[in-house]
Amino acid sequence: MEQHMSFREDGTFTIVQFTDLHWMDGREEDQRTRKLMELVMDAEQPDLVVFTGDVIYTGPVSEGNTPCTNPQQALRDAVAAVEDRNIPWALVFGNHDTEQRITREELMQVVMEHTNTVTIPGPDDISGSGNYTIELKDSTGKTGAALYFLDSGSYSKLQQVPGYNWIQRDQINWLTAESQRIHASQPDVDVKPPALAFFHIPIPEYQQVWDTQTCIGHKSEPVCAPPVNSGLFTALLEMGDVIGTFCGHDHTNDFEGTLHGIRLCYGRASGYNTYGKEGFMRGARVMKLTEGKRDFETWFRVENGESITNSPVHSPVHV
Repeated sequence: MEQHMSFREDGTFTIVQFTDLHWMDGREEDQRTRKLMELVMDAEQPDLVVFTGDVIYTGPVSEGNTPCTNPQQALRDAVAAVEDRNIPWALVFGNHDTEQRITREELMQVVMEHTNTVTIPGPDDISGSGNYTIELKDSTGKTGAALYFLDSGSYSKLQQVPGYNWIQRDQINWLTAESQRIHASQPDVDVKPPALAFFHIPIPEYQQVWDTQTCIGHKSEPVCAPPVNSGLFTALLEMGDVIGTFCGHDHTNDFEGTLHGIRLCYGRASGYNTYGKEGFMRGARVMKLTEGKRDFETWFRVENGESITNSPVHSPVHV
């Protein structure tokens, strides 16, 4: 399933990535999250906002705290600041969005109520809800770039495999077919247009890139990837169009590193209703594509209004 948008007249396309809002019911922390989102959008004026999962939190809470009892309204409130600005937005689910009280299909129905969403529920015959493509048309009307969205699931469904779920084989088959479909639709173009991929749970290669390559940014907690490597990264390499991937899930990681030509990037956690780290400001990752370039610029916009373009450099330790 595909959606279409266009580069600006100046040949650029700017995306703001919000991740792990963990919105619950409009409590004080949620309002701080909304103020951050408003600050980021007003500063960056993005062409698209992408929510990379855990937009709401429907999981259990500690004793004495109030859980999210109305997931439908929580979702509406979480995206309201984007809707109010008439900015197109796309969403993939995380592990906490539908942990209790609501299914992915029911929450997707709420997503689709909104005027400015470009989210698509995706094919019914593959795993997850919200596997889809957005094609960016260039100044000639051709597809100048593609954005892929994948539902990375929640928790393993296999009793013998604890931990988080993984992007399934049928999703990977769909993704590779999408890449080929776009290329085949432009027989006069030799090279596939560049693409970005968005999902919630990092793939195991995020740990590999940290261990083996020079990375930029912070790693303040383990990479909480699935215990099973389902081969998504191999598929991306073979497809040849994806130049960057973006995830959330780990709230105090924001690093990026390049593995075999693909930049693996974390977002910056945006929500106040969840854990963080003292001195590590909530914010958003911003990325800018330019028509005709197989690359992207990226930076952070954080809660104090600052634009962060220089992050710590981490070099791998070779034993």
